[in-house]
Amino acid sequence: MSDRHALFPLKSILLPGCIMDLQIFEARYLDMVSRCFKRDERFLIMPLESGPESGLGDLRFAAVGCEAQIVDWQQRDNGLLGLRIQGRRRGRVSEVQVAADGLVTAQVAWLDEQPDQALQPEHDDLRALHAALLNHPIAEGLGLPALADSQQQLGYELAFLLPFSLDQKSVLLATESPGVRLQQITEWLELLQA
Repeated sequence: MSDRHALFPLKSILLPGCIMDLQIFEARYLDMVSRCFKRDERFLIMPLESGPESGLGDLRFAAVGCEAQIVDWQQRDNGLLGLRIQGRRRGRVSEVQVAADGLVTAQVAWLDEQPDQALQPEHDDLRALHAALLNHPIAEGLGLPALADSQQQLGYELAFLLPFSLDQKSVLLATESPGVRLQQITEWLELLQA
């Protein structure tokens, strides 16, 4: 199934099940948020490969993004609109269009998730790393749910929390198999430790 959705290109990434805070100040995104509230719509966070987040100029973003659902909002002390969003499902974009106000929209084909698998003994080190990362003050403030016996959840949350590059995180978002995603994370961690 394919739908047209607003895109929010960022030099950051959202993954299914993960939480992110945003500050909204541009008119096009304030209008987008208003439409999301009025019509119960969602938008896609797209990893921005090149170009400014302000949207002025030539933007290049990854082909796969993550649907964002607004779960909370507040007026920040700095006067900006603060949003807390949660990643839902992955989508591949096509037929990108830019509106007169600069808002980018695209057709989105939703990607099916591969069947999840239970965590195995070889994932014990990743599970321990995940627990340690959740003790970081920034991660504590996100209110991520307790880790289930899920390769999918562990892979997405580690991809979100670890200091991998945006390109690496984009690869993990586009990876279909939870087991392959965890194996890739393990390989990159081994390279970081070498």
